[in-house]
Amino acid sequence: MSNVPRPAGLAIQKPRFFRAFYGLFLRDLRVLSRELGPFILRVGMQPLLFLFVFTFIMPRMAGGNPMAAGAGPAFGTVLLPGLMAVAIMFSGIAGVALPLSTEFGITREIDDRVMCPVPVWAVALEKVCFSALQSIVAALIVIPMAIWIPANPVYPDFHNWPLLVLVLVMSSLLAGAMGLAIGSTVNPKQIGLVFSIVVVPITFLGCVYYPWAYLQKIRWLQIAVLFNPIVYMSEGLRAAVTPGVNHMPVWAILLALSVFLVLLGRWGVKGFLKRVIS
Repeated sequence: MSNVPRPAGLAIQKPRFFRAFYGLFLRDLRVLSRELGPFILRVGMQPLLFLFVFTFIMPRMAGGNPMAAGAGPAFGTVLLPGLMAVAIMFSGIAGVALPLSTEFGITREIDDRVMCPVPVWAVALEKVCFSALQSIVAALIVIPMAIWIPANPVYPDFHNWPLLVLVLVMSSLLAGAMGLAIGSTVNPKQIGLVFSIVVVPITFLGCVYYPWAYLQKIRWLQIAVLFNPIVYMSEGLRAAVTPGVNHMPVWAILLALSVFLVLLGRWGVKGFLKRVIS
């Protein structure tokens, strides 16, 4: 069986697929390079304001930082991975859902993309991968802010860099999958509403500003937030960047990230195919 020659078409198809996929990626990268300033402002403004207010201004006030109760001077350290998770999530969703709201609009700009010589699902995959790149950049931008801005020193730990890379990549892909699911299933006119009634609430309940272990006194809420994928982004980055802060077991974090990535990715691709074909 090993001597049976493979059809020539199969030998050509893979290089053609990767060249076309790479071309789509470079096209998006070129567009992003022209808007690099607005991109940095978009992903950096929210963590900058949070760090400035809660870790620079409040510790210098007479009453101290009310949000740091129980966390002491380490509040900035607790906040760092959570803000990285927020940057990943917002960048990932905005990098896919918002462009799709335009491309699925009246002008049907998506038709230009799907004419590329790749399967339609590959166009959706490229969008998720490109948004993941943006999310990784957004998360890395938060780190120097968290080191320089807080009044009390923040000491991120990068010794376990393989875990950091793995969590960053998985979380960024998950955020892109969430954006694909939202952008391909929600009416373009209702994208803003989704951010208000879905994205913002799950952010505040995503263990961004507090570790999951701190919810043990509110047991029902501690269990309920386990259905929130942002919890595992925050806890995963907490385990990778600030291992001294309480966090979930690493195996549970990676398992949950994988499950949510598969579920939301499948949901998003199916919705994308449905919208394109219709």
